[in-house]
Amino acid sequence: MGKIIAIANQKGGVGKTTTAINLAASLAVLEKKVLIIDADPQANTTSGLNFSPENDQKRTLYEVLIGSIHVTDALVQTELQNLHLIPSHINLVGAEIEMLDAPDRESVLKNVLRPVRDSYDFIIIDCSPSLGLITVNCLTAADSVIIPVQPEFFALEGLGKLLQTIRLVQGGVNPDLSIEGFVVTMFDGRTKVHTQVVHELREHFKDMVFDTIIQRSIRLSEAPSHGKPIILHDVMCNGTTNYLNLAREVLEKNRNKS
Repeated sequence: MGKIIAIANQKGGVGKTTTAINLAASLAVLEKKVLIIDADPQANTTSGLNFSPENDQKRTLYEVLIGSIHVTDALVQTELQNLHLIPSHINLVGAEIEMLDAPDRESVLKNVLRPVRDSYDFIIIDCSPSLGLITVNCLTAADSVIIPVQPEFFALEGLGKLLQTIRLVQGGVNPDLSIEGFVVTMFDGRTKVHTQVVHELREHFKDMVFDTIIQRSIRLSEAPSHGKPIILHDVMCNGTTNYLNLAREVLEKNRNKS
């Protein structure tokens, strides 16, 4: 059975989508079968993998959630052989309203993923930077959460609401949900504040913080404009090395748990 990992942080601009795309791509390169789900109406993961939902608006996560198509009809093959995508579209904004009266509304995503879960080693969900019903669905479907954290003090302060939401989900619809780890993104070792924040994060969350740190990189930030994960854009850059190391760390953590 594939492990479902949600990439979540309600604060925007912390490298959430970058982490979702590049962790998924790195796991695929390491010969794991991976599905990435774009659960954000902004559809940045979709465009970041060179797919435009405007080409086919009837085969996105929105249609899957409202039950108009089967989940297998929304699967898109990416440039990487082992990586499939379920794209998003701005229409996903309306799904929350349409799901309000649904029975077991927090578990809609979990239920629709059942037919494909065994086909993948990992399912990575890029959550919306909000804590609405779609994000609650993502956390209900997930086995664990990876939380990208930008090494700024305001970013640390914003973790409280997300952790509270995770606790609410654990206390209700998904008691088995765990935190896979916190990953530091956009790190600049020349900045004293960054080093200090990473130290505080490790002091507070201990071994829940991944050893791998994602360094700030121009190549990493420009890769989405080419519709590619960093490993296909520049295999030699720090961003590729960082995300491959993060993928190996995720694999090692899950080997130790199994």
